[in-house]
Amino acid sequence: MKRAFNVLATCVMVFVAGAQLAAAQAPQAPQPGPEHARLGYFVGRWTVEGEMKPGPMGPGGKMTSSDTCEWFEGRFSVICRAEGTGPTGPSKSLGILAYSTEEKVYTYYGVDNSNMAMASVPRGTVRGDTWTYTDAGTMGGEKVKSRVTIKELSPTAYTFRMEMQGPDGKWMPFMESKNSKVQ
Repeated sequence: MKRAFNVLATCVMVFVAGAQLAAAQAPQAPQPGPEHARLGYFVGRWTVEGEMKPGPMGPGGKMTSSDTCEWFEGRFSVICRAEGTGPTGPSKSLGILAYSTEEKVYTYYGVDNSNMAMASVPRGTVRGDTWTYTDAGTMGGEKVKSRVTIKELSPTAYTFRMEMQGPDGKWMPFMESKNSKVQ
């Protein structure tokens, strides 16, 4: 009987040790890092007032929108939905702000109802209170380079400036806005 008890006790100890070893080696779910948390600046409801500059993409004029940005499940990305009006009429868009741990850059992907969104993913950095995204893509059948600069003015306000690079290499303003947090 004592021998059977020893065998049983040894089996239980081996089983428990094996289960603990397996649990210790199980991969942990990834957690958002400080770069992901930095995206939290954009979470909330924002009002946007700005101006589109006239150019090859259409007429210039005033634009407004109401943007709602929220964390996507897991807190690795922020999803923004916008509705507004501009020189070409009503607009709706969906944007995804994220951070690529592989490339160590911020990314943006957006679609809208104007069919003007570039088929690419701009990449950016943040230094202090300034976010800068650059991109090269195709718009209207032409190769274009763009640059977006977002300057945080306070926890509840930022400016947005989008520029396009002309054939002469100079950067021309395409759109400028002031964004204010509602909540």
